[in-house]
Amino acid sequence: MLTTILAAAPAAASANPYGLQEALQQGGIIAQTVFGILVVMSVGTFYIMFTKLFEQQKIMGQAKRVRAAFWNSNNLKEAAAKLEKNSAYRQIVDDGLMAQDQHTKLTDPVEAHDWLHGSLARSEAAINSKLGGGLAFLATVGSVSPFVGLFGTVVGIYRALIKIGASGQASIDAVAGPVGEALIMTALGLVVAVPAVLAYNWLQRRNKSIAEDLSAFSNDVLGYLASNGAVRPMMANAKAAPAKTA
Repeated sequence: MLTTILAAAPAAASANPYGLQEALQQGGIIAQTVFGILVVMSVGTFYIMFTKLFEQQKIMGQAKRVRAAFWNSNNLKEAAAKLEKNSAYRQIVDDGLMAQDQHTKLTDPVEAHDWLHGSLARSEAAINSKLGGGLAFLATVGSVSPFVGLFGTVVGIYRALIKIGASGQASIDAVAGPVGEALIMTALGLVVAVPAVLAYNWLQRRNKSIAEDLSAFSNDVLGYLASNGAVRPMMANAKAAPAKTA
C-alpha cells in the first residue's frame, strides 16, 4: 500500500497543470519572451556581481600591501616596483611621477601642486569609473524587472478575462491557468529585481570605501612629490614606542 502511494506521488506532481512549464506553454510567445528577458537579466546580474566582487577584492588586497610596506621604500620608483604592474595604486604612482616629469617641460608657468593634483585626480577618476562599470546594469535590472514581470501579469489577467467572457462564467478551471501564469510572472520579476538591488547597493558601498582609500593614497603621493620626499604618511614615520618599565 505504501509503495503504491509513493509511486503515485511523483506521477501526480509531474501531472501538475499549473507549473512554470505549463504556464509558458499556455502564455505563448509573450510569456516566453518575458521569461527569456528575465532570465537574461538574472544571468547578467550574477555575472556582474561576481566579476565586480573579484575586482574589488583585488584592489582591497593591493591596499593592504600598500599600507604594509609601500612607504618604507627610499623613493616612489622603488616603492612602485613592489606593486603589481596593473595595480590601481601603481597606476596612481606612475601617473604622479609622469606628471612630475611633464611639469618640467611646460613652457607656460603652472603651479607644480595644481599640475600634480589635476593629474592624480584624473587617475583616480579613471579607476573609479572602471570600478563603477556594470553597476548601471544592476540599477536598471532592479528598477525595470518588476515592470517586465508586471507586463506578463497583465497579459495573464487579460487571457483569464477572455476565458471568462468566452465561457460566460468565472469557473476556477477556466481561469486558474492564466491567473497562475500572471502570478508566476510577478514572482519572477521580483526574484530578478531583489538580488540586483541588493548587489547594486552592496557594490556601491564597497566602491565608496575603495574610492576613499585611493583618495587618501593619492593625497599622500601628492604630498610626497610636492615636498621632494620630505612629507610621508604618519604610519611610515611612526616608530614603535619603547615598552614602559614598572
